[in-house]
Amino acid sequence: MSASSIPLLEIRALKVEFPSRRGVLVAAQDVNLTLEGGEILGVVGESGAGKSTIANAVMGLIEPPGRMADGQILLRGERIDALPKERMRRIRGRRIGMIFQDPLTSLDPLQTVEQQLVETMLTHLDISEREAKARAVELLEQVGIPDPEHRVKNYPHQFSGGMRQRVVIALAICCEPEVLLADEPTTALDVSIQAQILDLLRRLVRERGMGMIIITHDMGVIAEITDRVAVMYRSRVVEEGPTEKILTNPDHPYSRSLIAAVPPPDRRIDRFPLVEYIEKAGTQKKALDLSTHWLGQARDFGDSGGPLLEIENLTMRFLVRPSLIPSRRKWMTAVDNVSLEIREGEVFGLVGESGSGKSTVARLICGIYTPHAGHIRFAGEELTAMRLRREINRLRRQMQMIFQDPYSSLNPRMKVRDIVAEPIRFHRLAESGAEVRHIVDDLLEHVGLGTAAALRYPHEFSGGQRQRISIARALATRPRFLICDEPTSALDVSIQAQILNLLKDLQEELGLTMLFISHDLPVIRQMCDRVGVMRHGKLLEVAETEALFTRPQHPYTKHLLDLMPRMRHEA
Repeated sequence: MSASSIPLLEIRALKVEFPSRRGVLVAAQDVNLTLEGGEILGVVGESGAGKSTIANAVMGLIEPPGRMADGQILLRGERIDALPKERMRRIRGRRIGMIFQDPLTSLDPLQTVEQQLVETMLTHLDISEREAKARAVELLEQVGIPDPEHRVKNYPHQFSGGMRQRVVIALAICCEPEVLLADEPTTALDVSIQAQILDLLRRLVRERGMGMIIITHDMGVIAEITDRVAVMYRSRVVEEGPTEKILTNPDHPYSRSLIAAVPPPDRRIDRFPLVEYIEKAGTQKKALDLSTHWLGQARDFGDSGGPLLEIENLTMRFLVRPSLIPSRRKWMTAVDNVSLEIREGEVFGLVGESGSGKSTVARLICGIYTPHAGHIRFAGEELTAMRLRREINRLRRQMQMIFQDPYSSLNPRMKVRDIVAEPIRFHRLAESGAEVRHIVDDLLEHVGLGTAAALRYPHEFSGGQRQRISIARALATRPRFLICDEPTSALDVSIQAQILNLLKDLQEELGLTMLFISHDLPVIRQMCDRVGVMRHGKLLEVAETEALFTRPQHPYTKHLLDLMPRMRHEA
């Protein structure tokens, strides 16, 4: 075989196992994939299908007791899965780069972004520290982080979720690897930054002859960027072919059902379409009968007599450049004089680019942050004036939040049963331990995890499965007001449909009020009654959902809608 005919990356008969006391979990089996230089291969499938396992196996990052039980991984014809750890470390980062699914846990919280970028480049490239620092600023600018000269000195926790994802992308491409593994690279990104990142990745692949495997649940991204697609279901690749063929005329019933389940961006529908193949396989849960269910039992909330939530002239600033001299300090205004109200029983959507202040508004409402100015009133009560713990706890039972980053919001030392049970016990919503266990098991069933998940720890789940744990925990107090901060950003379309239909059921049957924050505009269109558009901390436009999507008033809103990914290969 000539050198020119050798694939850039080849995966042969890969099998990955995770032994445990409850048996052996096969995360990937009989996986055969090839990647050529200058090619982008997409891998899609439901959460837990084994997509991320393939990327971790290529990088040699399968955590014990997990193991590669069979198969081979070859980079330009050289087998790398059996290399000594030291040789594999030299390949990892230099020849194979990876954009991880969870940006917060893949960054060192004790080092600045500059330190992490410079360390990576000095380890793998023959450049000086000065050159590395200059390139670090250039990389942050390439991935769309504003004011890169100053932000490069910040720590990961000082960035929004979308900005952290961009930092991870900069780290992955800083050494110009031959192969780039992108595990949900646009999960936390709004459509404007997503378009910029996809354009950057596409340009890197074409100009440098790099090969890229992109793992995503976003079929719009698949249509936009990939040359070929592999569809995974229950640890196996069930179909592979050119992108246009898979999106317009797939052979496997799971592939057909998966594509049909993508929510339409151009119209509103009553229910999210489910993946029928999964339903036939027996994993689709029955619809929730809220008239007899624990979640539908009477709640002692009373009538607010007006808007449930009122925000008036809300302002929040963060210190980005500290100094002993006040005049030298630099502040970033994350929320700038925002005023809005959310009516009882409605779903209010909040959209905007990453770093626009959406999540900061949510954290201000929950009391995680204290505003510099402005007022927040919930059910007529002034939240910003509350000081007594019992008053705060009373309202926290009524107000729950599903966080954007599922892993960092879950205690890694607690089993799932205890994580979901914690708010039930804290607010004394059950009379006995047996009742708590029954409620937890039922919640886990209805978010699609099953009762067996109760005995496992968060690290044993995929990103999408961890998000479902967060949703179960948020529902555990039977809240009146639910803040959903990118609740389906880590979910594939099959689980997304189940979760969003569940949230729709809860909202309609219980009169649940929701603040729904998302960069996924088709989801916003299906879920929300009204939508607010934010940019640079300001609220630019508020309108009824259909009016905003069909007759946007602000130029930035029109810009966002124009950038919305679409299934370009659709017939």
